[in-house]
Amino acid sequence: MIKPEEVEEYAKKKENQNLRFRAFLKNHADETKLDEQFAELHKEIFESYDCSQCRRCCKEYHGSIPEADIARDAKILNISKDEFVEKYLKLDDLEIQYITKHKPCDFLQEDGSCLLGDYRPENCKEYPYTNKPERLWSLLSMVEALWICPVSCEIWERLKKQYGFKTKKR
Repeated sequence: MIKPEEVEEYAKKKENQNLRFRAFLKNHADETKLDEQFAELHKEIFESYDCSQCRRCCKEYHGSIPEADIARDAKILNISKDEFVEKYLKLDDLEIQYITKHKPCDFLQEDGSCLLGDYRPENCKEYPYTNKPERLWSLLSMVEALWICPVSCEIWERLKKQYGFKTKKR
């Protein structure tokens, strides 16, 4: 598996190849089978991968906190809802949702854990979404995850092998 500190270099080096593979999948993959492949690889790789040793997603993205979770999260941290928002959050550019003020995420701890623990947002728990349905229709976001997540890179490379994708131009 690629090391977290090598992910960006990998993505840059293989950008054209990865975009070609995306196009290949769009034109040749069966949606149901592709979802099954993604889900199987996701389960297999994440069973033995410790995300706390990487947390590139927490370092590169703003976390988003659903408004419905703010009161609960504030209570977890033993502060008021207003203090929670003031200290940690801002509205995104479209003023639709709350996001963390900083990158790395304001809740990322030194040891790779999340200050919110098991109550971290679902979108954080589910990243890189490789076990979600309709992967065929979100392959561009998958290619973008290759710049961030070592597991995404591993899944992508294994899929190339499963499909017999030629990695070099003829």
